[in-house]
Amino acid sequence: MYLQKISLVNFKNIESQTFSFEKKINCFVGNNGVGKTNVLDAIYYLSFAKSYFNPVAVQNIKHQQDFFVVEGEYLVNNRSEKIICSLKKGQKKVLKRNGKIYERFSDHIGQFPLVIISPADRDLIIEGSETRRKFIDGVISQQDKQYLKTLISYNKVLGQRNALLKFFAANRTFDELNLSVYNEQLMLYGREIHEKRKVFLKEFVPIFNEKYQIISNDKEHVSLHYKSQLEDLSFEELLKRNLEKDKILQYTSVGVHKDDLSFEIGTYPVKKFGSQGQQKSYLIALKLAQFEFIKRQSNITPILLLDDIFDKLDEHRVAQIIELVNKDEFGQIFITDTHFERTETVVKQSNKPYEIFNLSNLED
Repeated sequence: MYLQKISLVNFKNIESQTFSFEKKINCFVGNNGVGKTNVLDAIYYLSFAKSYFNPVAVQNIKHQQDFFVVEGEYLVNNRSEKIICSLKKGQKKVLKRNGKIYERFSDHIGQFPLVIISPADRDLIIEGSETRRKFIDGVISQQDKQYLKTLISYNKVLGQRNALLKFFAANRTFDELNLSVYNEQLMLYGREIHEKRKVFLKEFVPIFNEKYQIISNDKEHVSLHYKSQLEDLSFEELLKRNLEKDKILQYTSVGVHKDDLSFEIGTYPVKKFGSQGQQKSYLIALKLAQFEFIKRQSNITPILLLDDIFDKLDEHRVAQIIELVNKDEFGQIFITDTHFERTETVVKQSNKPYEIFNLSNLED
């Protein structure tokens, strides 16, 4: 699978642009602000029907315009596939595959697997647990449709249970039978999510460790641990013990929506004790492990987007990443960088077909 061509209209700072791509390596170079990352985000849109960087869809429309269109043409098993994602102000986003409109965007997830490595990934380290849960869920959902459906169902029931707790507080009432209906559903979906996350991490963590050791040349030991309230108590017991607390807070304080990942270097949190280079290496290893996991599960080589990854890495780590990417296990790769010479040096070392797009002529 590879992306042959992309056409953008009114997407972020790009008024109208078409790019035709090489099967292996494609690079976008230019100063900050010219739109390099926006092109990567458009490619991301084709796989997920949303932006990696800005969840407010309407804000991805170019200023003073009313709509955007992102259109991509793929070659999959010698068959052409056309994906179009469009949005007009005041209307719902539309996603089409070969002219047919998707009723549910979730049906599209995993059809064109993709992994992005970006400076924005630092949120995985510095932000709260929700960001790390989204990472786990995003990896599993790309190759497990049932997991995604269960997750959507869990979040829907969670919202209904929270609304009921607010209703109880506002009306100074309580109906245990009514609440128990939501509890049963929450436990059913929650247990399935918890089990699948455990199974996923059992396979994922060794891949992650292997990738980090390659990038760091075995200099540091890192670890990744799954933290869940369901490890110590059953979901039923958690809900029972925290009922009074939930009534006071007016929301559900326990469950798999509180799960987290612990990132450590040595035995210390990466957030506090990792240098910028170590943190970046950790995140790159995390995403390369995601790539490997999806490839193993789906038997499809994902598209890989590398956004400004050479910044803040020493020469050795850059060389290790180049060596990793140079292996045949990778398919189509898109790279952004501010330094033309650095990019050219990197891709020439790969001995693979490449194209470099200079975006300096694109204006904000």
